[in-house]
Amino acid sequence: MFTKLPRWVEVGGFWLAAIAGAVNAVGMLGFRHQAVSHLTGTSTLLGLSLVNFDGSESAHLILILISFVLGAAFSGALIDNAVLRLGHRYSLALLIEAALLLTAMRWLDHGVEAGQFLASAACGLQNGMVSTYSGATVRTTHVSGLFTDLGTMLGARLRGHPLDTRKALLFLLLISGFILGGAIGAFSYRQLRFSTLAIPAAGAILLALVNSIYVGRGGGR
Repeated sequence: MFTKLPRWVEVGGFWLAAIAGAVNAVGMLGFRHQAVSHLTGTSTLLGLSLVNFDGSESAHLILILISFVLGAAFSGALIDNAVLRLGHRYSLALLIEAALLLTAMRWLDHGVEAGQFLASAACGLQNGMVSTYSGATVRTTHVSGLFTDLGTMLGARLRGHPLDTRKALLFLLLISGFILGGAIGAFSYRQLRFSTLAIPAAGAILLALVNSIYVGRGGGR
């Protein structure tokens, strides 16, 4: 049960999910219509390109996958926590994520497609930042697992097991944040194109500052 879940997890999770949703919207609209906050669709596209013997597309998709993994690997090496606990390293990870997004924005604005790899690495880094609570995996860059967990929780409730409302609320907040971020990203892309990435980058910087202030005052313990 999530009875001891601190409130900052819900607030921070919603914010992070919104950041990822915005980045993914830009990816869907501008990066060859590819998602970058998760790899399910990208892996499927890679399979299709291999069947079609499209070497250029396959190489591009493989680099997207590798970039995401490298971002997550860097996050794991930097934070080195099996259980989510606030600390200044999270602020550093968020600032690095923002730097990756801003560099991706600049490159893409100048027609350099490699910016897509930086955006994918930024999402991998963010996804690697969060870990587990009470045996449940908390992720902020994709929602398939969240919907699955909600479904299994409802199924267990039908069998007579108690519903962990706090956990369900967290999952709903993450899903809502991702959808809201996607809407903001899609709306902004109409006017700003790739400069839209400055919005989630600013969100990551702001969250890093809030985290540093909170931790400096003894929060998150």
